[in-house]
Amino acid sequence: MSNPSEHSSAALLQLESQLCFPLYAVSRLLTKAYQPYLQALDLTYPQYLVFLLLWEHGELTVKALGEKLLLDSGTLTPLLKRMEQKQWLSRRRDPRDERSVIIALAPAGRALREQACHIPEQLFGHLGMSPQEFETLRTQLHTLLLKLS
Repeated sequence: MSNPSEHSSAALLQLESQLCFPLYAVSRLLTKAYQPYLQALDLTYPQYLVFLLLWEHGELTVKALGEKLLLDSGTLTPLLKRMEQKQWLSRRRDPRDERSVIIALAPAGRALREQACHIPEQLFGHLGMSPQEFETLRTQLHTLLLKLS
């Protein structure tokens, strides 16, 4: 007969006992749920996240974007270059600090905002959650994110 501590240790190593797996799986499925809405605008999910910040702030440094999106500059820079090639944004050196690059919305990037404003509503309907369930989950996830940061 196995002892109780071995049983509880084994249970802790089951996939269904993990916190990481449902978060990983939900993240992948949620990103996939965004795809049809974003494809209609020729956007990828990471580009959408950049736009959300730029629509809110107007312009940000690459460093600030990376901090807010939890992305390093090696990941962010190629993404921003592709967005600049599509004329959605501009990149310029900060005259106060030549090491810093400022990202600003171009007219085409500002115009996408109006087309994208319905995405949250569409996704909300796709999830089938009540506003209270949605807000509770969002708050819990932000709390977890802060604890892990």
